[in-house]
Amino acid sequence: MNIRMKDIAKDLGVSLITISKVLRYHPDIGQETRERVLARVKELDYRPNFAARSLVTGRSYLVGLVVPDLLHPFFAEIAKSLSEVLRQGGYYLIVSSSDEDPDLEEVEINHLLARRLDALIIASCRTTVDVFFHIERQNTPYVLIYRCLPGLSANFVGVDDESVGMLATKHLIDIGCKTIAHICGPEISPGIRRMEGYKRALAQAGMKIIDDYIIAQRKGDVGTKQGGAEAMHKLLNLDPRPDGLFCFNDPLAMGAMNYALDHGVRIPEDLAVVGCGNLHYDDSLRVPLSSIDQHSRRMGEEAARIALRILDSKMPPKPETLVLQPELIARESTLKLQNYRRAGAVVSHSIATKEEKHAAIRNTGLPVFEFLLGTGIRQFSTLYDECLGSGVSTG
Repeated sequence: MNIRMKDIAKDLGVSLITISKVLRYHPDIGQETRERVLARVKELDYRPNFAARSLVTGRSYLVGLVVPDLLHPFFAEIAKSLSEVLRQGGYYLIVSSSDEDPDLEEVEINHLLARRLDALIIASCRTTVDVFFHIERQNTPYVLIYRCLPGLSANFVGVDDESVGMLATKHLIDIGCKTIAHICGPEISPGIRRMEGYKRALAQAGMKIIDDYIIAQRKGDVGTKQGGAEAMHKLLNLDPRPDGLFCFNDPLAMGAMNYALDHGVRIPEDLAVVGCGNLHYDDSLRVPLSSIDQHSRRMGEEAARIALRILDSKMPPKPETLVLQPELIARESTLKLQNYRRAGAVVSHSIATKEEKHAAIRNTGLPVFEFLLGTGIRQFSTLYDECLGSGVSTG
């Protein structure tokens, strides 16, 4: 027997619209009604006929997402939040990867268009806009995320990438780094603007911009751990070596940090590192990574909101641009160095009390003996005796 939605509605004494909303996870259905409907749907093994619904409505209720890398946690988090919001509006997400290849991206977009998806959300690796004009000729709405393209009037959700570069570099300057390198992304909007922010922060601090300390990556989001390691190899051969490093994204920073640690570089004592993305890698890192939070979850939510607004409108609304402000999340890859240098200033200060000196050293997390040796303070023996006499652990 072919079970229809109207049969379930009649059986439960509710409207056909109620059944439809429950199956589309619409939020305005009460929990008790939702559970009754879902229990009956399961009991009858009912499966909605989406093909038939598409013929009636002219919609597939599918939204396509094209990203550079399916394994990158940043894009995975965007996809997750996108899917959650779209599902509440009765739409479902289909995800595709371009492998950061412009030609493959165009192929994937055309495949999704051929399947008559209702909207596309794209983190593009292209530098030209021709494929987007093709999408517009198909009357398919789209939203750009993370990466924008000059000369294209389109819906866009991203982060202020120049502020990303400024925030990361200024943090390294503030903790006392004197030679700051940058492993930069490819020549697309995030890579270009983050490097602009890096250079602007250096210029504002009166520091020189030296090209040898800027290592470019052809791809920003695919194979980046290996790219970070290769870039760090080049940086460690410079004289002087950098004592601060800002990386285009967290995977690059992870690759760079692992290579540096494997070659005897102490982080952050010899090299302070800041990434971008605030990805959840704490359990797999030898030194927790300071990072710039791009608010990837909110990026996905806002892109879904814009897509649903377009799909619910009778006339196409004007393109919307939403630029999120980044946030610094400081962890041990820079914080220990910050505490170390603050402690050095306190301990060296002639008017600081014993208690203030002891407290400053404790904040570094280092044994007193190791800290005092590392600072090169002339009054080593006097300060060391004070610490011994105060009961501070000398580890």
